[in-house]
Amino acid sequence: MTQAEPRTWCDRLQAKLMKAIDAAWETIATSDDPAAIKRARERAKACGDVAAQARKIAAMTRVARPMRPSGGAPPPALPLPTAESAAETPPARAIHRLKGGGRARL
Repeated sequence: MTQAEPRTWCDRLQAKLMKAIDAAWETIATSDDPAAIKRARERAKACGDVAAQARKIAAMTRVARPMRPSGGAPPPALPLPTAESAAETPPARAIHRLKGGGRARL
């Protein structure tokens, strides 16, 4: 047995199951035999159940992340805050005014 990526395996299985479901629905649409219709409905339901399980299996596998464009180097460090940048930001206690309540204002 050859190993396949879970996503490609799931896609191939989904395609096969869709063909089987289409054939079952064609039988349901064209047949007058109640036994054939019952078998076709059971087959369509079973195909749907298998498809749901295949999606769950594919979802459990890890998805490969794309490589960083910088070749794996970490991002550059952020500059340290200066006195000018600290003056531009609101004071740390301003969040208390946004939250409301009975806190004393400074």
